[in-house]
Amino acid sequence: MPKTAASTESLHGLEPYKETKGEEYMNEKQQEHFRKLLLAWKGELMAEVDRTVSHMKDEAANFPDPADRASQEEEFSLELRTRDRERKLIKKIDATLELIDQDDYGYCEACGVEIGIRRLEARPTATLCVDCKTLAEIKEKQISG
Repeated sequence: MPKTAASTESLHGLEPYKETKGEEYMNEKQQEHFRKLLLAWKGELMAEVDRTVSHMKDEAANFPDPADRASQEEEFSLELRTRDRERKLIKKIDATLELIDQDDYGYCEACGVEIGIRRLEARPTATLCVDCKTLAEIKEKQISG
């Protein structure tokens, strides 16, 4: 199987954390790794916000053709919706950084077990272990039908 960029790099250009044998879970070294990961991710999202603002300023035009105007409005609407989702993600990243500061990061908020390094590499803002997340998804499907 050929190596891809994803197999040698983790999220946002940082190498995946390599655990050493007998290493304590969520020690300072691990916390610092995830802090860097989260801050890099947040930085990328903030750069996208800045890019969107300048793009909308530069591209805003009052087209005489209603179809052109509608296309531009739809493009801006889609971009703003994406930025709104990213704004919510930035809030989640900030909450996760707060968990690191409080030494509560990496543990399931429902049952208290370790979430696991690999799961946190895949989803740094995860607050539930795989089992609790699976149960939550099953309950959600049952409720929504």
